Amino acid sequence: MKNLRILLWTAFLIPGFFAVSSAHTPFMACFDNGDGTITCNGEFSDGSSAAEVGMRIIDGQGKILMQGKMDEDSEYTFKRPKGVFTVIFDAGPGHVVKEKSDNITE
Repeated sequence: MKNLRILLWTAFLIPGFFAVSSAHTPFMACFDNGDGTITCNGEFSDGSSAAEVGMRIIDGQGKILMQGKMDEDSEYTFKRPKGVFTVIFDAGPGHVVKEKSDNITE
């Protein structure tokens, strides 16, 4: 019985350890290029690429203005919308980063 308990604890603890130790946090920074466009760079804390991560730009009411994906260099460039907007880097549940237009400067 003791061996069974050890086996069960091992089956639960080891996968949990690897899930925590291999977790990666998403990061995104957006910059106004000064030509009417904005470029956002994405990455993960473990150094993995953000290529193909979904991007959305929404207005102040939550309406999607545009959407796309990070390119192979983990960048997404778009025409700056008029008014207030938010850029959303969406790599799935727990991996979403938002940047409000007020924080995007040259």
